Amino acid sequence: MRQISPESLWIGNAFDARDLKSVLGHRLEAIIDLALEEPPIAVPRELIYCRFPLVDGQGNSLVVIEAAINTALLFVTARVPTLITCGGGMSRSPAIAAAVVARINHISPDEAMKEVAAEGPHDVAPLLWREVTEVLTSINRQGEE
Repeated sequence: MRQISPESLWIGNAFDARDLKSVLGHRLEAIIDLALEEPPIAVPRELIYCRFPLVDGQGNSLVVIEAAINTALLFVTARVPTLITCGGGMSRSPAIAAAVVARINHISPDEAMKEVAAEGPHDVAPLLWREVTEVLTSINRQGEE
């Protein structure tokens, strides 16, 4: 599990999310679970838990991707310490985190991905990244109207 900028945003893997002692020790208040292949996490009542099951590649619902981005953005901008997780913590988590960074910093998705990738290892699936950037383009167009 690693913290990225902005300060209230963390990314990790399925093991990190299930280590509730560590989650609570880092004072995280929300978990956004993106791992389709993992069972839902049983969290204590004081944690917010949102599940947006995504595959690590093509074929995701663009509505689910947008919901994951918007939910994470809402928490981060409200300064709710949030952990975004997926199976290995290398593709879906960094992709959605980069989308949040792009929206917060008003930068391109690729610039945001460089920032997130600079914080640690990553291996974002190109087809997933294409879907995420497609959603970001659509969100930006809606904001211009």
